[in-house]
Parts: sequence; C-alpha cells; structure tokens
Amino acid sequence: MQRKIYLTMHSREEARQIFLSRFQDYRLATETIPSRQARGRVTAEPVHARFSAPSFHAAAMDGLAVRAEDTFGTSDEIPRTLSIAQGQAVMINTGYPLPADKNAVIMIENVLLSEDGTVGTIRAPVYPWQHVRKVGEDIVATELLFATGHRFRPADIGALLTGGCAEVRVQKRPRVAILPTGSELVRLEDVAEAIPAGKTIESNAEVLAGLVEQAGGEAEICALISDDFEIITSHVQAMAASDADMVVINAGSSSGSADYTVRIIEELGEVLVHGVTIMPGKPTILGVIGNKPVVGIPGYPVSAIIAMEQLVLPLLAQMQQIHPQPPVTIQAVLAKDMPSRAGIEEFRRMIVGRIGGEFVAVPLKQGAGAITTLTRANGILRIDAASEGEKQGQARGIELLIPLPEVERTILCTGSHDLCLDLLNDFLRKQRPAFPLASTHVGSLGGIMALKQGMCHLAGSHLLDPRDGTYNISFVRKYLADKDIRIITLVHRQQGFIVPRGNPRGIATIHDLFAENIRFINRQAGSGTRVLLDYELERHGLDGDAINGYGQDEYTHMAVAVAVLSGKVDVGLGIQSAARALELDFVPLVEERYDLLIPGALIDTPMIQQVLRVINQEDFQQAVELLGGYSTRETGRLVDPT
Repeated sequence: MQRKIYLTMHSREEARQIFLSRFQDYRLATETIPSRQARGRVTAEPVHARFSAPSFHAAAMDGLAVRAEDTFGTSDEIPRTLSIAQGQAVMINTGYPLPADKNAVIMIENVLLSEDGTVGTIRAPVYPWQHVRKVGEDIVATELLFATGHRFRPADIGALLTGGCAEVRVQKRPRVAILPTGSELVRLEDVAEAIPAGKTIESNAEVLAGLVEQAGGEAEICALISDDFEIITSHVQAMAASDADMVVINAGSSSGSADYTVRIIEELGEVLVHGVTIMPGKPTILGVIGNKPVVGIPGYPVSAIIAMEQLVLPLLAQMQQIHPQPPVTIQAVLAKDMPSRAGIEEFRRMIVGRIGGEFVAVPLKQGAGAITTLTRANGILRIDAASEGEKQGQARGIELLIPLPEVERTILCTGSHDLCLDLLNDFLRKQRPAFPLASTHVGSLGGIMALKQGMCHLAGSHLLDPRDGTYNISFVRKYLADKDIRIITLVHRQQGFIVPRGNPRGIATIHDLFAENIRFINRQAGSGTRVLLDYELERHGLDGDAINGYGQDEYTHMAVAVAVLSGKVDVGLGIQSAARALELDFVPLVEERYDLLIPGALIDTPMIQQVLRVINQEDFQQAVELLGGYSTRETGRLVDPT
C-alpha cells in the first residue's frame, strides 16, 4: 500500500473549529429519567415546578407563633405577657405549619417563659410574617426551574424533588464507539505469564473510554481489530450505522504502510482534517461518515490522550451544550531549557512544586509512547507553534492537572536515581498531610546543579571523591560553596554488575567487561554510578573506550536492569535492588553511601521535616532493607562536612 502523506496540516484551533462547525447542529436523542438519577445530565426541555415550596406558611425559627398585631407597642419599658394556655401564642418548631390565625414567630431566645410554660413575656414587637417562610417563598408552582441545556448539580436534584418533578427529560449521553486496531495488540486478560514476542497489551481504549465518561458520555469498546483494510472498514461501517454518536478509531492514523484509517474515512465519507500541528498528536484525523463524526486517534498513548482532550472532548461538550471550566493556570519558573520545533505546538508534561515564594516547573522526558510521563506529571506547558523553545529561568503559564494545594505540597527531588525514592514517596503520601515526592533522574551532578539554581527542594547524590574515598562532601564544597547545604544519609547500598540469571557470561570483575563479544550498558555522564565506574577503570589502569557499549548509557538503575533482562546487553553497572526487582543476578563491586542534599533554608519547612521524620521511622527502614542490597545503619544521620 502506498504511504499517505500529510498534504495540509492545520493548527489545533483551526482543526477544532472545522470539526465543531461541521457538527454545530448535531442533536443528541432524548430520554426521560428519574430526577434522583439526574446529576450530571443535561436538560432537553424546560423544567417547570408542579408544587410550591413551601406549600404552607412555615415557621422559620423555634419560638412562639403569634398575631403580630398583638405585639405592637411592646418595649423594655412596656413588656407584654402572652397566654399560651388560652391560644394567644402557640409553641412552634422550625419548619412546622403556622396556625391559620397567626402571622409571625417570636424567636424562643426572646421569650421569658413562666415556670409552668403557660405564659410568655416579650419585650419587643414583631412585624407581620417575621420569621415565617411564606407559601411559595422558594418555589412557586408552574415557575421555570431549569432552562434547556442546564447540567444538573447535586443541589438541583433537591430543587427538582421539592418542586414535585419526579422525572425529567434529558439529553441522552453521547455514545462513543472506540475501535482499537493493530495486529500487535493483545488483551491483558489473554496474557498468561509473559507478553508474547512482538505483542503489546492494549490499554488505550480504556483510557479513551475514561475520558469520554469523564466528559459526560458513554463509551463502547469494540473487540480488537487486526491490521486488515477490509476488516477495519467493515467495523467502521457498522459503527457509523449504529446508534453511536461518534466513532473513534485508535491507531492507524499515521502514514505507515498498515495505517488505513484515512483511506477508510475517505472511501466511506469525508476527511475534514488529516494532520494537526501539535506534538504529540500530529497524525490525528477528523472526518465524517453519514453525518456522524469519525476520528482517527494516533496509537501512541500520550498522542492519543492529547488528541482526545484537545479535539474530541470539545465536540462532546458542544453536543451536550455544556462549557467545561478551563484548567487552573499558574506561573512557574522553568528548571531547564526546552527546545522545540518551530511550527508545532508542543504539549510538555511537567512536575511543578513551590520553592519559597515561586513555583518551579521541571520537564519530564519527551516521548509520545511514554504514558508514565502523564501519570507522573502534575502540569502541562504549551509551547507556542511560533516558538523555538523556552529558556531556563523564564516564568511561563502551566496548566495544572491536579488541585493547586497538592501542587504546593509537592517535593521536587532531582538527582541520582534510587529505588528508595519511590518507597519514600509512598510513605510520604500516607502521611497527613501528604507530601508527594516527585523525583526526576538527571544524575548526582545534575542534582547538585539544580540545587545551585534553586530548582529543587532536595537532591539525591552518591558522588565518590577518589582522592579520599568520601561521598558528596567535596562536590558540595566545589559547586555549592556559597550555599548552606545539609547532607543527610539516606542509605548505604551495594553497587555492582547486573547480569542475567545464572551469570552465563561469567562476569566476576571489571576486567571481564573487556572480553570478546561482551555487551555493556553504561550510566550517563555526571551520574555517581558513571563516576564510580571511571574510578574503578582508572584504579586498574583500564581504558573505558575499549568496552563494547561504554558510550551507550541509561538514566536509571531500572533502565540498566531492563536492558540486561531484555537481552540487549550482557551486563550493566547498577544497584543490587534493581537486579533483585527483575530477578536478575548481581555481582557486588562496592558499597557506597547515598545522601540527600537539602538547602539549610528549607530544612525547617513542613515538607522537609516530614521527609526527615519518615526516613527515621523504623517501618520505613525495614521496608528499605527488604528491597535487598541496602543498609540503613546511618539513615537520617547528618553528615559532618568537615
């Protein structure tokens, strides 16, 4: 099949406007539902009250029901006594019907009752209808309660029931048929122990369905469809003829040889847009078949979500005549330079936290297929299509993905990767209040630079000084001499060679890395692990460039372990807990100290105090030891920098 190219790209706003205007007259079917089930639904016609509320004159206070005229002239100098026994006044509770011959209520606090409760003395008059809820004060029978297009909130259900409306006519929820396509896909339920070679677990459909339901719609996920033009065409045709209000085809929207979506929509209907100048999400297709919107969503998870949020959800809102609230936006200082392609509007996933008096935003790695960048992110930065990127230190608007108070409690941790940080995050989230720990892995030296620039609350580091065998102290002196930095030990940990189970290549010492056909994976320059490797090479008089793979690197210990597990390499340098997590073998090389570097100005803040409390707890330290390859003998200790 000939590859399809993007002939005309549209901006996000242009594509959205084309799509919305084409379906501006689209009307959802309607249905009648019980009012008790109406929360979140949208009225299809005006709703009028059947009953008045209150339907009788009701006391608005506890007290005495009286004729206001009987109290006129009363004052402190001329108190008045009202007979309860003879009916001149009647004891009444809030919400009770007012006796027919009474027109006001005196608050019980303003009445001096006799010991036998038969007489009440007052020292001030009341006016007619004082402290009384009159008939129809809230709702008058036949009045308009809700106009067409109103989305019911919890309080509205009370108004419906109070006004006597047991049922209400609403728009049906927009139904969206989701077609997951791809011969490489398998359902998780069909995977016994290991994912078959070349297969991918299908997850996008559930994510898209969740977005549809969150937007007020109903999603129908179809069975997995293989990459076959005729089969996909048949399914699309069937869904376009069904009672679904929209059809979403996931994957197949790009220009690969098995990407059929645009051709199918062209043959069955009309393509309105193919290609949007956003990243991720560029291959998105917007079309129409039989007056029904049909969307081709890219297969990469982040692309699928961004395209869905930016182009599909606005149409669902228009169908329901609702206007979603825009996201909360704050100004945050960018922690890094962020280059971007001119002509493409880029959506960058960010981690945001407050340091002192300003917010700081740290970018997560790019990649349309990295779903965890969205699960970890708490904010989104939009880089304008006219820009070639953003500079470190600039303040830019960040759209928040979580509530602002949670962002303000987020701890920004930058530096060396360690599995204990994930454990620490879990413990911190269980505290009250919770302080989420958001860690980004740039290596020990990168963490020190982030501290120098004021872009994180704390940094993880295990930088060895080969001259005296100390960790981190000399680097803090060198790069952070003008700052008050506290060095707190988190753990001692085992560094060594991560190898496949059984150690088939017999890796035992650093010299074995130079053996013929040994494939090695390194850590990035500036990481403590890289410093350790280079120190060991120098100590043994070895040239790292002679190692097959010395120039290939990863940013985390788990990434190194995955490279070994997958068979991509034979060995990598990392921590024992990473090897243990993936059931790999481990050859110890050295025990090292891993510290948390914390600015003195932040040490007494609630979030850092919570960190220090947690790492000193026995249950946290026990959990660390269970990971394997760790010692907590000095955890929580303040290191003497001298």
